[in-house]
Amino acid sequence: MHTLDLIVIVGYLVLMPVLGVLLAGRQKSAEDYFVGGRNLPWWAVCFSVVATETSTLTVISVPTVAYLGSFTYLQLAIGYLIGRVVVAFVLLPRYYAGNLVSAYAFLGKRFGRGLQGTASVTFLVTRLLADGVRLFATAIPVKLLLDAFGLNVAYWQIILGLSLFTVIYTYVGGIKAVVWVDVVQMAIYVGGGVAAVWLLANRLPDGWVGSAAEAGKFQLLDFGSSILTNQYSFITAVIGGAIFAMASHGADQLMVQRLLACRNVRDSQKALIASGFVVFLQFAVFLVVGAMLWSFYGGMDPAALGLGNNDELFPTFIIEEFPPGLAGLMIAGILAAAMSTLSSSLNSLSTSTVSDLYQRFTRRTLSDEAVLRYGRIWTVVWALVFVGFASLFTTTSNPVVEVGLSIASYTYGALLGAFALGLLVRRANQVDAIVAFASTIVVVLLVMTFVRFPGADGEPTVLAFPWFAPLGVAVTMLVGWLMSLRRPRPGVITEDFIPRDAGPRDATPPESKPAGAGPSGAGIEKSGPTDTDPSGRPDPVSER
Repeated sequence: MHTLDLIVIVGYLVLMPVLGVLLAGRQKSAEDYFVGGRNLPWWAVCFSVVATETSTLTVISVPTVAYLGSFTYLQLAIGYLIGRVVVAFVLLPRYYAGNLVSAYAFLGKRFGRGLQGTASVTFLVTRLLADGVRLFATAIPVKLLLDAFGLNVAYWQIILGLSLFTVIYTYVGGIKAVVWVDVVQMAIYVGGGVAAVWLLANRLPDGWVGSAAEAGKFQLLDFGSSILTNQYSFITAVIGGAIFAMASHGADQLMVQRLLACRNVRDSQKALIASGFVVFLQFAVFLVVGAMLWSFYGGMDPAALGLGNNDELFPTFIIEEFPPGLAGLMIAGILAAAMSTLSSSLNSLSTSTVSDLYQRFTRRTLSDEAVLRYGRIWTVVWALVFVGFASLFTTTSNPVVEVGLSIASYTYGALLGAFALGLLVRRANQVDAIVAFASTIVVVLLVMTFVRFPGADGEPTVLAFPWFAPLGVAVTMLVGWLMSLRRPRPGVITEDFIPRDAGPRDATPPESKPAGAGPSGAGIEKSGPTDTDPSGRPDPVSER
């Protein structure tokens, strides 16, 4: 490694916090901090969604997937696109109708405070584990770089340093800083991937494409492997990927929060659907890198190359083969991917903590200034917690992209199932939903721990991770429906699912609200008058 590379990386780490603060401007309210004043352009939100979900795992681990396997990983992206379309037209309009800043406030309106808190706590734990994997993945190339300079730095020290740089602009600029820095960071790491393709294309011999094709590296569709144990079987990847995307982009605060920062529901839908196409192209770029690396190294096992971890493959190539300056820029791109995910997680975790947990359970009505102050405090607290969680994954031998996705899939089914229960089972109440939610977590953990199926080599293996989300949705719906049969079917339920005895609701479409309208001082949602009959009950005819 050249000193120029180190200068580029240090310069990037210093520039990003400054850029984030400048782009975000001054945060005057909790709505500014949590949802950017609901005034961010859809294309910026689209790129922010992509940067958040692909992160470091795409940059360093997806090439490993192609190196060890093939392009069948892209089948997941097909499912992701289908799931996004469903979320765009089923859930996003309801979030905007309720003028919410948290996905789980929807559950609070439909069922009650107990389920809202349960879902929020589940989200917090899931994000810590899943994004802890992502943060650890970023430390891999940084450690290799520092080792090249003779600096022996532990993984946890690298993780702590990255967290400190990221928390600066997240603390000051809120979601605006997160989104705009994501746009810049996405350009950097995608540009690094394209640069890797160009560099490898000039280093590989003629005929490498044919050799890789003969080895099955470009196989896209897989109809022959077991749908129960192979996560890249076509049916498993597409169906599991679609339901996983419905959960991750419709029931996970990490994604929902930035989608709610768009100017209206139509912009939010455009951002979400467009992100599906961008993700497909991104996956394709880094899978091509993996196939080219396979040709470059002659298909050697990563251990035979002297690597201690399979995911060190692409970072090692960057450090050893990239020219000075470009190697530093590529490492900066990997840092960019990690910082985009970490900043998004910190902002969404602080939002959910304040709006779904603190205010709901303390029953305190906070001023807008207090909500903003608590949001920033929790941003710092979660950054420190992340350091500990990310250090849990330093011994994993699987590609970290698979570890990260599998962790999220364990709880996504219960989250999405709770939303589906609220939408489809009218007689279900909060007790039904909480019992169903808890039952789903238990069932998924039992299946993950004890249930095994015959694998490709005949050995017992666990259920493929894309099936955990569909399983969770099915269990939640079944248990919730059975529990609801104890009561008679209710009458009319309003469109945003506020019970008749819960008080008036906001009947003003978001597009017609005056500028600055948004969450109340409590930082959750506003209520407005609605048409009533002489008894004071909502008039069903007037319901949208």
